Amino acid sequence: MQLHHAIWLFQLILATGLASWLSIAAINNLQAFHGSVWAIGNTMRMDPLRQDPTIETPLLRRALTSLAVHRLALVVVLVLQLGGAIAAWSGVALFVVGGGAIGDALPWLNLALCAMAAFLLLMHLGGLWFGYWIAQEGLQTTHLVLLLWTLALFFLFNARWL
Repeated sequence: MQLHHAIWLFQLILATGLASWLSIAAINNLQAFHGSVWAIGNTMRMDPLRQDPTIETPLLRRALTSLAVHRLALVVVLVLQLGGAIAAWSGVALFVVGGGAIGDALPWLNLALCAMAAFLLLMHLGGLWFGYWIAQEGLQTTHLVLLLWTLALFFLFNARWL
């Protein structure tokens, strides 16, 4: 196998993985909409800080209990996930049709990565606002790792142009 074919295959696998991940994330949030709203609300209400042992912090004043706000937060994430998935699948299709030339696919893959970075940063920054680093370290770590994956994909796809 020639080197450029191996690089093309690697990029295609990761682009397909990105598109699949975004699609599954959106499908999961659509199918389990109420559960996802509850999970977002759990963080925004700051419930983990109120569970035994209760963590007393002045940050508890930031808690938001509005179900409408929790739903709106999920809708914003869903729009970004769906838009990202559509852009990523468009990029994958153009990558395959282009026969290994990532040039035509790159704007679409970058758009998908922008959408992913946007919703991950919203979740991460929202989590920081609501003190999730205090009692939801695993969630914070997940957001950070996914953001690092997003950055790695950006550099992998754009290495030739950087």
